[in-house]
Amino acid sequence: MDKRRFKTAFILGAGLGTRLRPLTDSCPKPLLPVGGRPIITYAMDHLLGIGVDRFIVNTHHCPHTYKSVFPDALWRGTPILFRHEPVLLDTGGGLKNIEDLLGEDEIIICYNGDIITNLPLGPLLSALDRDGVEATLILRSRGPLLNVNITETGEICDLRHVLGRKGAQSCLFTGIYAVRTSFLAQLEAGKIESVIDAFLRRIADRPGTIRGVIVDQGQWDDIGSVEIYGRVKAGEWVESP
Repeated sequence: MDKRRFKTAFILGAGLGTRLRPLTDSCPKPLLPVGGRPIITYAMDHLLGIGVDRFIVNTHHCPHTYKSVFPDALWRGTPILFRHEPVLLDTGGGLKNIEDLLGEDEIIICYNGDIITNLPLGPLLSALDRDGVEATLILRSRGPLLNVNITETGEICDLRHVLGRKGAQSCLFTGIYAVRTSFLAQLEAGKIESVIDAFLRRIADRPGTIRGVIVDQGQWDDIGSVEIYGRVKAGEWVESP
């Protein structure tokens, strides 16, 4: 994998964390502690391993807490740019909202700020190197929510069963994906929208532009409930060597 291709990572930190209340009443979910440090720092370390040299983090709920945790806007010497959303824009709107911070022909890794994983990120690049591919999603063949359908050749043909296309296999979406900045033309500035809706439009209009890669190696946890958070915090999640 050519690490030079991945320079910027967008970590989604603006969610309300409603499923983890009251723990998130005064703290964004990505800043909840695991192993004595915030959840989001596991994502940052993971991304540093593939050569990312800057982080962009969107904020909304309790934005001041990010500045308290990262007073120098750095993690292990790597700069963090915070982009506040006074109105929560969802994943697609949040991505469009950082467009001015990106280069014209850049690949950006997007990473949900409430997951902890050590799965290998290398497969992202190989799929994006195909002609016409605008986005690649990391998938897993097992998990609690298998709602991404892919063809035998790795094209995503449906998400959340919206298009009614079964494909060859149903997978779990890990919340990690890479997009070319050209994909952001599919998003409308200021619009509150999930990136999934934008992916679905491209799948319907231009099949083959959105692809998936199955990565079953490593461990993956989505901190989606108080119970899961308690299990992970208790030490059942183990970092990669």
